[in-house]
Amino acid sequence: MSSTLMSSTPETGAEPRGADVIALRDRHVPEVGVLLPRAQAGDRQAMNDLLQHVAPLVVRVCQRVTRRHGLDAAQEAMLSIYRGIHGLREPNAFHAWVRAIAVREAVRTHRRLGDFAAEDLPDLAQDTNPMAVVHISDVLDRLPDHHREVLTLRVVYGLDEQEMATALALPLGTVRSRLYRARRNFHDAWHQQSA
Repeated sequence: MSSTLMSSTPETGAEPRGADVIALRDRHVPEVGVLLPRAQAGDRQAMNDLLQHVAPLVVRVCQRVTRRHGLDAAQEAMLSIYRGIHGLREPNAFHAWVRAIAVREAVRTHRRLGDFAAEDLPDLAQDTNPMAVVHISDVLDRLPDHHREVLTLRVVYGLDEQEMATALALPLGTVRSRLYRARRNFHDAWHQQSA
């Protein structure tokens, strides 16, 4: 076993737990703040542990953005994380950086591989009126893809305009105008449906 793994204490046989370790399957490994510099320095085990630690988050984010191609997007995101980890300077920003990469790769994969439909949206809150969800999905289906995309990123995922611009690889002004037009089109379609 690697010297970086925590061993059980001889007196109790129990695994030590503390703020400096994270659970990873059947073992405990150092936290991200410890793993990140080691992975950046070329430690393969640290890189592997770090990627295994973020894989569930990456898959979850990618599948929420594009259900049909979530696993493809997650694979692309994991490759981007692996390739770009040497450029990350702030360990505290690691999870936000991973999330941004996952969203960006999910959007890219979606654009490359398939159409966007209302069923690609994550499940809405459990206590929401089911008829409202149906009506919202119907209205979203009638919007152009680029409008549906910005509305989903803003309303469902809570991204701000700058985060959307980064994820979509678009200028901030373009995102703002699309968001304005998307909201207006959604509003018009919503009122047209209820009339």
